[in-house]
Amino acid sequence: MKWTVTEKTGLHKRIRNLPENVQNLLIALKKDMEANGPIRGDWQNFGALSGGRYHCHLKKGRPTYVAIWEVTDKEIRLIEVTYAGTHEKAPY
Repeated sequence: MKWTVTEKTGLHKRIRNLPENVQNLLIALKKDMEANGPIRGDWQNFGALSGGRYHCHLKKGRPTYVAIWEVTDKEIRLIEVTYAGTHEKAPY
């Protein structure tokens, strides 16, 4: 059964301002989560955060870009991407 991946309200504006290659990596991450779920250990620097939240690096270097997501409902398999942007401004 597939997962549904959504974006937090207002995140779309932030994503549009990211470099194109980072946007493409975020799209690939979302497709990977739809097919395989929120635990993405095969992505760079994947890690669990508190409260059912996870993160990984989309692009290393300077600046480093990260994505943060959370499982909002395990029963109906719902994931919400809450942040995509630079590592320095990430709400860990």
